[in-house]
Amino acid sequence: MIEVRRSGERGHMNHGWLDTYYTFSFDQYFDPEQTGFRSLRVINEDRIQPEAEFPTHPHRDMEIITYLVEGQLSHRDSMGNGSIIRAGEVQRMTAGTGITHSEKNPSTSTVTHLLQIWIFPDRKGLPPGYEQRAFPEDAKLGSWCLVAAPQGQADAVTINQDVYLYASVLKPGDRMEKGLESGRYGWLQVVAGTVDLNGYRLSQGDGASLSDEETVEILAVERSEILLFDLA
Repeated sequence: MIEVRRSGERGHMNHGWLDTYYTFSFDQYFDPEQTGFRSLRVINEDRIQPEAEFPTHPHRDMEIITYLVEGQLSHRDSMGNGSIIRAGEVQRMTAGTGITHSEKNPSTSTVTHLLQIWIFPDRKGLPPGYEQRAFPEDAKLGSWCLVAAPQGQADAVTINQDVYLYASVLKPGDRMEKGLESGRYGWLQVVAGTVDLNGYRLSQGDGASLSDEETVEILAVERSEILLFDLA
């Protein structure tokens, strides 16, 4: 079974400095029918204006993944990390027992475009942690590039949950397949472009859950970028 979550059906807030779309309920946006899927709790598509920032704020007991689509994001946290995340990079924070952090678009001219993803951890009270990795486009082109996994396989960032996150960049006409083992679930998020998923047409910002599907079949209608979550 496939259930499509259309881009235009998502929650939306434009704060001026931040334009954001919520796939699932978040902050002031609440939809009782959209509170997450399996351990996947948040997919926020954020566009941050030049020199704008999220001031220091807390998190706990959550695996937080930042997927940079365009631009840059500066990061500082209570663990002592200070970094710049660039397009094509993935950041993972384990909030665990509690962290604070701030994020800023350091550019004076370019909008930062990212996906903020929250995943429930497999247990509470974990020690806070941080990772950041670059995944070049040629590693994602026409392939399932593993960017996050429970054991950090294939140089993926390590997340504390039975979730495997793949990123792919597809040229027009490219076809991709991936099996889902019995008892596993999928979520496909279209970062850019347009694809067909098992016969369903999905465009930028669209997402879809997959339950009791043995195979994920993707056809790129145009140049596209996608994320696929393989979930317990």
